[in-house]
Amino acid sequence: SKDDTQKSLRSENVRWESGALSLEERETLNGHKAAVVWFTGLSGSGKSTIAKKLERTLFTCHKIHTMFLDGDNLRHGLNGDLGFSSADRQENIRRTAEVAHLGASHGQVVLCSFISPYRRDREFVR
Repeated sequence: SKDDTQKSLRSENVRWESGALSLEERETLNGHKAAVVWFTGLSGSGKSTIAKKLERTLFTCHKIHTMFLDGDNLRHGLNGDLGFSSADRQENIRRTAEVAHLGASHGQVVLCSFISPYRRDREFVR
């Protein structure tokens, strides 16, 4: 389960340090609720194209604060040490889910575009 996986990955003697603003305060400031929207599909299926069009529409029409996360972009940095084995794909999605959670916890609408071939990984993100 997600909780079991998270517990096994936690470092000892580490605690979450909340910021000075609550999610509710950030959402009030932004004028919208936070969310994570996950686009999944095969390579070249249009995930990023759709996510970017949605991002533009949310910004232009609704002034919504967004963050766009793309699998290829994260593999240039944060996930640059990962390959494409099943274990590496799982870790790629785990790290991405953590970044998405951070964005959403700061009041953003996070648009994630990733090949997510494994059901267990998609369930983990939920």
